[in-house]
Amino acid sequence: MRVEREVWRGVPLLHVAPEKEWSEPLPTVVFFHGITSAKEHNLHYAYQLAEKGLRVLLPDALLHGERTENLTEMQLIVRFWEIILNSIQELDYINGIAQERKLVKGDIAIGGTSMGGITTLGALAAYPWIKAAAVMMGAGNYVELSKAQIVQFESRGFQLPFTDQQRKELFETLSKFDSIHNIEAFNQRPVFFWHGEQDTVVAFEPTFKLYNQLKEHYRDTPEHLYFMREREAGHAVTRQGMLAATDWLGKHLKT
Repeated sequence: MRVEREVWRGVPLLHVAPEKEWSEPLPTVVFFHGITSAKEHNLHYAYQLAEKGLRVLLPDALLHGERTENLTEMQLIVRFWEIILNSIQELDYINGIAQERKLVKGDIAIGGTSMGGITTLGALAAYPWIKAAAVMMGAGNYVELSKAQIVQFESRGFQLPFTDQQRKELFETLSKFDSIHNIEAFNQRPVFFWHGEQDTVVAFEPTFKLYNQLKEHYRDTPEHLYFMREREAGHAVTRQGMLAATDWLGKHLKT
């Protein structure tokens, strides 16, 4: 297995693939990390995927990893949606470069943990060329989640740097990537969800509700939708969840 640090159009990423097939077109996954994390922290996902013969690209999100500006966690949270929308835009660049270099066999898959799972669901709403996805403790209710975050901040006495007009514009933008508002965009593509029922960071119920709404749209392909719930788990993916997610991506990228 080979791991290379690269920079694609200003985006630092780790490029992981089987050594013997490094230069060949391979089924490819782009995997996003969580807030305050970095690309290196998801190398265990990349290892499992590369062992299955897949190529994996792990980008650093804006203000994270090699792109850090040493902001506090609160400063990062205030810019949460800017970071996510930027990652969705950069996914288009990453896919384009990978396709141009003939590194990809077919269409790419995506996945991510926490903020990366939220990014994954927004990207599914934006890009029909994504083949499959794994959402690890993510959420697709962008508008509802952003409103709840604002209420939480203000209830704790934080003054957010947004005018009423800016808030309105933010909600309008987020609605374009909101899973609830764009449920047809899933188009029965294979999607795996993992979520711990005790998660106090990204709530379990909204994501499980989304899954139940999606089931109606997957009537003809129920095998393309799976929700793995763990009753005692919180905001940390278990080994069983990680292995199930990588098995899912490997299976659906190779078919």
